[in-house]
Amino acid sequence: MFFASDNSSGVPPEILAALARANAGYVASYGADPLMEEVRTRIRSLFEAPEAAVYLVATGTAANALALASFCPPWGAVFCHAQAHIAEDECGAPEFYTGGARLVPVEGAGGRMAPAALAAALARTGTSVHGVQRGMLSLTCVTEAGTVYDPAAIGALTALARAEGLPCHLDGARFANALVATGASPAGLTWRAGIDVLSLGGTKNGLMGVEAVVIFDPARAWEFELRRKRGGHLVSKHRYLSAQMAAWLEDGLWLRLAAHANRMGARLAQGVAAVPVAGLIHPPEANMVFARLPAAARARARRAGAAFYDLPGPPADAVRLVCSWSTTEADVDAFLGLVAG
Repeated sequence: MFFASDNSSGVPPEILAALARANAGYVASYGADPLMEEVRTRIRSLFEAPEAAVYLVATGTAANALALASFCPPWGAVFCHAQAHIAEDECGAPEFYTGGARLVPVEGAGGRMAPAALAAALARTGTSVHGVQRGMLSLTCVTEAGTVYDPAAIGALTALARAEGLPCHLDGARFANALVATGASPAGLTWRAGIDVLSLGGTKNGLMGVEAVVIFDPARAWEFELRRKRGGHLVSKHRYLSAQMAAWLEDGLWLRLAAHANRMGARLAQGVAAVPVAGLIHPPEANMVFARLPAAARARARRAGAAFYDLPGPPADAVRLVCSWSTTEADVDAFLGLVAG
């Protein structure tokens, strides 16, 4: 009954087997391994972007921060949702790697940025040499509230940014979950909707530790390479990153893992909604459930070994529950039984 986070799950056997295969013999380092070429080819094919530049790093923070730094100048503003991961959970890494760019929070219900709020933020930024200039837009899908942008919603926001000449980033820590939830294609949820650079998350969807950065305009690739190296995120034994990503993308494994997590999230949400003393805070659209659980219900669940996050609220009894590729129906049902009392 571990619902604290999907990045706390184990690693699927297919990934472990791929790592064991990659461990044999000697292989070129720093991304020159043959598996990296396989990863690049698969991502280009999946995203219908034959010229896209593809790079791997070990953490989501590195993926986001380096992607932002490659597109936003130090005097720029990064427009992001007020609860975005880059704003609340990355210890200033985006500001550090960009050399001082400012994160400008934009409000919106349910974790989704409101177009009117973005338009207002754009209008009041960059009007004088004394303030930060308009830099870029960063969206998150799945959002930090467990909701999902569909291609039309992303396109409406990127259109506002592009009208000001701004590039657009998508934090896709749970990108596979978003694809499953929307039924969109990888291209439809990214470059066709106006996204220039994607942080494609694997760690929250079963990988031991690897994220891809997909840059749809290859002219921006060399700067990213330099920033990755200078920032200490070019991994020497790169084949172990490549092996994970290649196996994850093979035969749709990444989508199957995400689909299972989403199904468990839906089962959990339906069960919570049916408990009279509980309730849902945000629409549960992927694998995260934001709910109200009274103190007694939380205590019962924790005494039985359940793990989840209490949120600062409001409301005061808010919790976050996250399902992963390895969450079982038995886990969900046992938790719901404890919550119901």
